[in-house]
Amino acid sequence: MHSLISLLDDAVGAVQTWTFVDLVQPLLYKFGLMGYDEDTYDALYWVIVNVFQVLASYALLRPLEAWRPLETWPDRAHIRSDILYTWIAKLGLLNIAFFFMLQPLFNHLQSLVAVYSVPNIDLEQLWPGVTDQPFVAFLVYLVVLDFAGYWYHRLQHGVGVWWELHAVHHSQQQLSLWSDDRNHFLDTILQAAFFASIALFIGVEPGQYVVLVAVGNFLQSVQHANTRLPFGRALERVLVSPSFHRRHHALDIPLGRKGGWNFGVLFPWWDMMFGSTDWTQGIEPTGIREALPWPQGKGRSYGKSLLGQQWFALVRIAGHLRPRRAA
Repeated sequence: MHSLISLLDDAVGAVQTWTFVDLVQPLLYKFGLMGYDEDTYDALYWVIVNVFQVLASYALLRPLEAWRPLETWPDRAHIRSDILYTWIAKLGLLNIAFFFMLQPLFNHLQSLVAVYSVPNIDLEQLWPGVTDQPFVAFLVYLVVLDFAGYWYHRLQHGVGVWWELHAVHHSQQQLSLWSDDRNHFLDTILQAAFFASIALFIGVEPGQYVVLVAVGNFLQSVQHANTRLPFGRALERVLVSPSFHRRHHALDIPLGRKGGWNFGVLFPWWDMMFGSTDWTQGIEPTGIREALPWPQGKGRSYGKSLLGQQWFALVRIAGHLRPRRAA
């Protein structure tokens, strides 16, 4: 496994060098931006890994969606904005920007920790000889970040204003491999800062973080895919399956505020531990009830285009913050 990761890393590094030398560096030179050459070179690694991840997800999941779809739609028009969201998000510029912006701050904090002899968090030393092995360390980081992701996701549903941002994701009625990245940009920024902070706090290296995010992104694309994937009872308790996550998106669950279930991002363990699991099977319609036309819903608009979805979320938030008149 370690050899395979090293081989893939070498391949990405070769593409990174070629892209930077032949395409990016001449542009930086032309526009007088050579002061950013090192940061740009580092960011390219992130971009290339995520482009590969998007292409791999499409190559593996789109044929399955065509072969064994959960739902058959008259058209795929509603997915177009999700494809745009995916390419914006998967380039990973926000994530890597926050990681590198926060790194000097954490380096300073770590120096203060050393000066004042405060015990440092080093997850790789939890079990010397085991957790310091590259693959084991990767799994440890993945589990810790997923635990944080579970609570982040529950708060998205539990805080009214925050829910209105997250509702952009839930408003999609045609779940597909592209749906994972359908998010409000403000929420994407919050997520990038949150997970970059935790990753730095527990000692994740930049190269590890890129791969952690890429693996997480791929698994979340699998969860949202419009295809029948038989995980089985055992595997479904190890990884979040499409049916488990589809229950989270079901049209008639109590979305927003303090409702909902199946918040696990990659692993269902946290839902099982904290009582938020629902193993109901079946193909349920997805989306938000109040977005349906009257009389099925309230006919409330959540936006059809990417810009519309971003705008209507802000309108809903303004409604939350507006002082209520006394009756």
